Formats: sequence, C-alpha cells, structure tokens
Amino acid sequence: MQKLTRSNRKPRRGKWLRLFQFMLAFTLAGAVLLGGLLVYLYQAVLPPAGADRNSQLLDLQGQAIAVFTTGERNQQQVKLEDISPWVIQATLAVEDRKFYEHFGFDVKGMLRAVLVNLREMDKVQGASTLSQQLARNLYLSHERTWSRKLKEAKYTAQLEMQYSKDEILNMYLNEIYYGRGAYGIEAAAQLYFGKPAKELNLAESAILAGIPKGPTYYSPYNHMKNAKDRQKIVLNAMKEIGAITAEEAEKAYEELLAFQSPQQRTGGDQAPYFRDYIRNVVVNELGFNEDLLESGGLRIYTTLDMDAQRAAEEAVASELGGSDGLEVALVSIDPRNGYVKALVGGTNYTTSQYNHVFAKTRQPGSSFKPIMYLAALSSKKMTPVSMFNSQPTLFHYDEDRKTYSPKNYGDKYLGEIDMRRAIAASDNIYAVNTLLTVGAEEVAALGAKMGITSTLTPVPSLALGTSPVSPFEMASAFAVISNQGKRIEPVAVLKITDEEGHVLYEAKEQKQEQVIEPAAAYVLTRLLEGVFETGGTGNRVSEVIQRPVAGKTGTTSTDAWLVGYTPELSTAVWVGYDKGKSLGTAESRKAAPIFAKFTEKALEKVPPKIFPMPDGVVSAYIDPSSGKLATAGCPDKQLVVFLEGTEPTEFCTEHSGESVETEELAPLPVQEEPESGSWWSDLKRWWMN
Repeated sequence: MQKLTRSNRKPRRGKWLRLFQFMLAFTLAGAVLLGGLLVYLYQAVLPPAGADRNSQLLDLQGQAIAVFTTGERNQQQVKLEDISPWVIQATLAVEDRKFYEHFGFDVKGMLRAVLVNLREMDKVQGASTLSQQLARNLYLSHERTWSRKLKEAKYTAQLEMQYSKDEILNMYLNEIYYGRGAYGIEAAAQLYFGKPAKELNLAESAILAGIPKGPTYYSPYNHMKNAKDRQKIVLNAMKEIGAITAEEAEKAYEELLAFQSPQQRTGGDQAPYFRDYIRNVVVNELGFNEDLLESGGLRIYTTLDMDAQRAAEEAVASELGGSDGLEVALVSIDPRNGYVKALVGGTNYTTSQYNHVFAKTRQPGSSFKPIMYLAALSSKKMTPVSMFNSQPTLFHYDEDRKTYSPKNYGDKYLGEIDMRRAIAASDNIYAVNTLLTVGAEEVAALGAKMGITSTLTPVPSLALGTSPVSPFEMASAFAVISNQGKRIEPVAVLKITDEEGHVLYEAKEQKQEQVIEPAAAYVLTRLLEGVFETGGTGNRVSEVIQRPVAGKTGTTSTDAWLVGYTPELSTAVWVGYDKGKSLGTAESRKAAPIFAKFTEKALEKVPPKIFPMPDGVVSAYIDPSSGKLATAGCPDKQLVVFLEGTEPTEFCTEHSGESVETEELAPLPVQEEPESGSWWSDLKRWWMN
C-alpha cells in the first residue's frame, strides 16, 4: 500500500485553511455590516411622532390644562415621576415583564408565542414588547404586512438606542390608548376616576392597565364584567412577579371603585370652551396651520386664571345645575391689561359645544344703558342731576315721521327723577329721553369705540338695548369704564412656542387708548354702584359681594344679564334659552347671583379696593327733589359727584321759606372724593352721613 506522504496531505490542509479564511472574512464582513447598521440606526432620525405631539394649552401660571386634538381625542403629557408606581408595576407585569432586560425584542417570548400559535393553529398569543408597541403606535399604521413588520423592527431598535428604558416607558404610558378618546394614563385617570395619574391606587391602576388590550371590550363603561375579569388577570400577574401579595391582590379586586358618571366625564380637559376659543384665535387670527396646532407639539401660553375659571364654573353650577335647557355665558376680563381671565360658554360642554360668550344674537336690554349714560356725561349734555319725568310717553323721531312708546317694567312710573335714580331703577322713559338728548348716532359711535363690534342701530329703542351684542363685547366695553376710560384690546394668547421652546409668537404690549375722559368714567361708576344699593335692581345680591362693585342688570323676555366690574375684573353674565324660549321670573333672576358669587370667589384673595378718583371730579351735597345745591334747610341731602364745571350753581329754595334771608341759604362746600378708605360699606355709610 502506498504511504501517505507530506505532498499528499497538503491539499487537504489548504482546503480547510481556505474555508477558515472564508468564514473569517464572512464574519468580519457581517460585523462591519452590523456595525454599519447599528451606526445608521443610531444616527438615523426617527419620523415625526404625530400621536404624542399634541399641542397644549397652558394657563397664566404656565400649567398645562388642555390639549388640542381632533374629534374626541384627549391626551395630556406627564412625567414618569407623576405616574402612580402601581400603574407602572401593573403595566409591566401584564404587558412586558422583561422590559428592563431585553433590547427591544423578547426573543424567548417570540419563540414561545410561535410554538403556542402553531399548536393552536391560530394567533392566540403575541410577544410584542412595550418598545415594539410604542414604535407601532407612534410611527406606523396597524396594517399586517411584512413591510410594516420590518419598519416596526427598525423603529424599535432606534427607540432602544436613542432613549433610555425610563424614557421609553414614559412615552408608552403617555401614548397608549385607554378608550373613550383617552390617550395616555393622565387622560385615562381623569376620564375614569376624575383624578391625576399620580393619585391612582392599586385597584384603579389594575383596571386601567387592563384596558389597552381591548379598549372597548375591557371598558368598565361598556362591559364591567370583562373589565373586572381583566383586572384579576393584571393583579395575578403582579402577584406572580412579586409586586404585591395575594392578600393585596384580593383586597384590590374586592374594592368598590368610584367611576365618574357620564355627566362628569368631560374628556379630561379643563376649560373646554376657553380651549375652543383659543383654537379659533390661533388658527383664524394668528394664522397658524391647524395641522400644526393638532400635532405640532406647540405650547400655547394663555391668560386664563384657573382660580377665576373654577370660580366661574362653580357659580354657574350653583345656579344652573340641573336646569333643563337653560344656557349661560360668563366672561371676565382684567380691565388693567385686557387679559381674559375666565370664560364659560355654556351650561354643559358634553351636551353642547356652542360658545354663548361670542353669540351676537342676544339683546342686552338695560345692561346697555351705561354706554348711553356715559355718552351723556362725557358730552356734558347731561349730569347726574338732570331731570326727566318718568311717565307714559309717546316719543317722535326721524323728523316726527315715526313714533316710539316704551313702557317701564310693571308699568311703574316714578315721576320727576334724576340720572342716579333712573339707573338704579332701570327707568326706560328716562333712558329714551337721554338717548334723544345725546343723539343715537353718538351713542352708537361711543359703543364702537368701547369694543362693541356688532351693529348698533341708531333708533330710540337702542336706549333699551334692542341691538344684539355678545357677552364678550359687553365685558370688553365695561372694562373701559373700570379702567378710567382707557380701552385695551382683550388678549388671550400671550406666547406660542414649539416643543423645543423656540418662540413662534409673542403678544405685543397692549396699547391703551383713552376713549373717554377718566372723570366721566368715574362719575358713571359712582352711579352704577347705586345698582347694588337699596332700591337698585342688583340690591338682592349686594350681601354676597363684600367689595366696591358697579354694574347694570338687563332683562328682556328671553335674556337675563348682569354686566359689572370691580377695579380688577369686568364681567358679563348672560342667561337664556337657545331657541328663544321666554324666561320665567325665577330664571330671569339667575344672572345676578352668578355674577355675585363669581366676583366674590374669584377675588377672595384680593383685598377690596375702591375705584380711584381721577382729576377733574368734584362732589357736592344735592337736594334730590330739586337737583340743586342743598342748604341747611334741605331734609334729604345726597352727596353726588360731577365732572368739574358741570356741578349745580343754584341753591335749593324749596325748603327754606319765603322769609329766609339769602345768606341763610349758604350751600355746603363742594368737596373732593377721598382717595382711600377701609371696609367699603362702613366707608360709604360714614361718607354719606
């Protein structure tokens, strides 16, 4: 037999060497490709995440209170530390127990799911990790194709490479769908339990953690049994991983949960009418694209004061809670800077999203009269002691071609009265006489300067508020009176930034326009304070408001108003029916207590302030029956303020007798108003006496 020589063995060694070299080269090439792929995935930019980039509305304190989304979508971002630990443990236990151990893909879980599905000949078990679910929800549709699966794997790897585990978990809990339009755990906590996510207990957390598997099937509002069965599965999963004991699981399952009723569920957002108003401002006035507002991650910084907003909502609920069809509008503006501080556009947003604050279809009635009286005072055609006879009157106008015959409420007529009493009693005859003295065109022009954008028809009935206006216009106009005649355009949006904090819009400093002289505004304010005093139409709520306040009621057959102001807030309240149904006596009296309760609650932390008296104002003791300067013999003296130069110069002679010498009729001195004082009621009582 021929022996094996060295030369015979050499080719076989060369073959193995070449195979080794090929494998080495293949491995190196694979490593290079894998390294290149990892570098690519690490550096590649993830696509825009539409679902988690909802724009937020922030209040005056910078707190997020609502989001801008289409339809019923509701989502509010919270940090991981602001989520209950029970939620986190429940979610990980039932969805992804190996979350902190895998690199985005649970290989063992995937193999186990494949074997189970093959055995059952159906897809009965999945193995998607939280990272995979997040990638699918953020960037992909839910179609079942190989291309989508490959994209899902790619985006999952990118998420794992570019974010920490805590960041991925935080994004997941802010994104996952919990049913009823609630995306994310914060919206879900508010929707189902009316509380923030950080306050959820074990039982509540287990219920919510079970919903995403089937938001409709496991909804406690749709199928309570299914929801409780799923809750038990979640609790058992938590028990298996050692997060809770068997006793804790049983106790949580037996706990009676307090879900919100349908009437309480408002989608999680606060101030929904204000949010809708801001949407209109941002898109239609500031020119932002609506898609950008929906999913551009904008931050809308607004003027909303949540303390005032809650006061407004509580005042409305206290008077109209349970009212069948009766609607409301309340808007309050800071006259000093134009900030819209509170806005309630209706009784219940879930049943009607129509914002009555901007409805230009309502007659203001007598609440419009202060604008007319301001025109009379500022033109100096009339003063607070100008007299008219309150009696049934047929007025002629339009060069005597037309007539107008108004009536007083209840056919009550007061005879000779001055402006102070006419305002307090809301006398219509005096009002029409005033309009014809000043001129309807002049009144309409002043209304426009003060912020009334609706058309004011210059006819005698304008004196009684027959031209429809919106509550927003009325609050804006009365803010001028409160702000010593200076108009500041109302503002609601202060700043808009993108999600990285870059400023896209910032409101300019509001310009002040002196519409009327401060003295005229102050004189009218003192007259409007009488509305809340004895004999005034707002007297029945005077006990509620423990601070200086001025305003005017207004009532038509279908509308009830109170528009008033303090130095800090100008507020309009309207109550009525959408379909023009007539108001009953009790319903027509709802606006005043809403105004009073709101004003006092909104300003409870603000010390009472009197309205500051400007230059150009004087006061004098007047005999109310004659409208002349009072003398020592006049039995009923009243202190009245005037624009300087319009105060009476004649002395009353009605109470002195024919034999009284002229020197005995010396008038009381003209005095200026005090600039400060203590508690309002005591101050006024002392001053008047």
